[in-house]
Amino acid sequence: MRTIEQDLVADKNVIAVFYGGSIGKESTDLYSDIDLRVVVRDAVFEKFRENKKKRAANWGKVLFNEDFPWTNYSIAHYDSFIKVDTFYYKKKDLQPSIWMQHLKIVYDPEGHVNSIRQQSLQLSYLPSKEEVEIWRTKFFAYVHEFYRRIMRSELSYAKQCLENVIYSMVSGWYMNAGLQPNTFGDWSKVEGMRSTLAEWQRMLLSEWRYKSNEEDMLRVLKNILPEFQILHKELCEVVEITYDQNWEEDIFKKVLFNC
Repeated sequence: MRTIEQDLVADKNVIAVFYGGSIGKESTDLYSDIDLRVVVRDAVFEKFRENKKKRAANWGKVLFNEDFPWTNYSIAHYDSFIKVDTFYYKKKDLQPSIWMQHLKIVYDPEGHVNSIRQQSLQLSYLPSKEEVEIWRTKFFAYVHEFYRRIMRSELSYAKQCLENVIYSMVSGWYMNAGLQPNTFGDWSKVEGMRSTLAEWQRMLLSEWRYKSNEEDMLRVLKNILPEFQILHKELCEVVEITYDQNWEEDIFKKVLFNC
């Protein structure tokens, strides 16, 4: 990290350097990524974006890059087994958010990043009616699609749908606890020692592991649905929308009738 910081701080076009993720939260372990954030002057932003892979080579021996040339980020994998996720920003791109609460700022002479962090610390997360509506209807859609794929013996597709069902439960637990959910499908810090889930929720996740056959996958789905119904009702109460058990049961009966 010292090499990264020395390289960037010496660049007159760099306005700020800071870390997010587990470094910002002070919860790193041997396998943590380096979530690097770099704020640059507007006039040179495109140059930094175009040269992001070349810049990463300044910090060590790169084995390979994960990169989409048109984006503002690049991921470098080094021969030391360290992975650096680098995002480049213009100053105006940084706005107060839940994700800006936990940062490690190493260079911020104008105090801009620190100001954003202080504003972000005043924010809290509560799910919206729209979020819960999207969450529950996507859950219903994953359940129905899972059943279609099982009936066609498309097991790989069915597994994908079942994983989405399980992850939907994780997102709902986060919302119900007043925690901003990860991007859908991002399992970072959901399991293991750094998980913010309750022990009983982690136990359920372990019980929802399944074998790659139709019978076991259907068993897991049936075990998930009662937990969803409890969570669905609680989230409806949180955002003050109607919980209609008859509607919910009618949706599930379409796929459970022949199971």
